[in-house]
Amino acid sequence: MSKLKIAMSPVTGKIYAGNVIKGNLWGKNKTDVTMDAICAVAEHGLKFGEPIVVSDESGNVIYRITVDKS
Repeated sequence: MSKLKIAMSPVTGKIYAGNVIKGNLWGKNKTDVTMDAICAVAEHGLKFGEPIVVSDESGNVIYRITVDKS
């Protein structure tokens, strides 16, 4: 069974969603979801009104995303 993955291409910078096969290889049907992913994160940030904090397994902050609506 394939597993759904969302990741950014280091070559193009686009965000893709699709199925993963054999470890970490993309299957045939990956889809560019760049704007959908960015909009979803922005809407999430606006809904909760606090920065979105992404941490590693040890609790070290990797990213802090703040959203302001124009």
